[in-house]
Amino acid sequence: MKHITDIFFDLDHTLWDFDKNSILAFDKIFKKQHPTINTASFIEIYVPINQACWKLYQVDKMTHQELRYERLKQSFDAMNYAISDEDIDSISEDYIEFLPDNNQLFEGAIEVLEYLHPKYNLHIITNGFAEVQGRKLKNSGIGNYFKTITNSEMAGVKKPHRSIFEFALSLAETNKQNSIMIGDCIDADVRGAIAFGMQAILFDEKEIHAVDGILTIKHLLELKKYL
Repeated sequence: MKHITDIFFDLDHTLWDFDKNSILAFDKIFKKQHPTINTASFIEIYVPINQACWKLYQVDKMTHQELRYERLKQSFDAMNYAISDEDIDSISEDYIEFLPDNNQLFEGAIEVLEYLHPKYNLHIITNGFAEVQGRKLKNSGIGNYFKTITNSEMAGVKKPHRSIFEFALSLAETNKQNSIMIGDCIDADVRGAIAFGMQAILFDEKEIHAVDGILTIKHLLELKKYL
């Protein structure tokens, strides 16, 4: 990969440990507003529902506001927990407010960014919401490693749409031949980048994917072997 000059990272579930930070945010909310809810039990139900809602959001089958409401509504329904729409909206707002206050990163994130930063131009491409992602980068202390930040609101489309990659490359003033995408989502990050003509590396910490022909790592420090 000696031709690579620019590395594009996904943020959530790749560098920023969304699951750990999400638990902390919900735990704070429930202890104050809904103390009978066990956070661990809620998270077990919420995670797959949230993932399913995000997949719909990525392909424009769910709006931003629907995503924020439905992932909570469906989770509480699955728990048979009676809650008003007003309370769901309140939790949704608090969750977005509290989530970026936490700064749990994946093991090796800072070390690998320190290693890559002098050698490459580093960038972010995220489908997350601009204000929230900016706070995550700042509060976790990794924002200064990145030359550009591309989010779906800026680009007008979401990964895996090729236009978000085109937008990110234009912003970074580079080309796809000299770029590589690193992310956890096999469809949005990896297949999206490959279809666009970029190389890609799948970050699969939990080893849930087994895909031939796709370079896969399960720990961020494995990037040192390739870059």
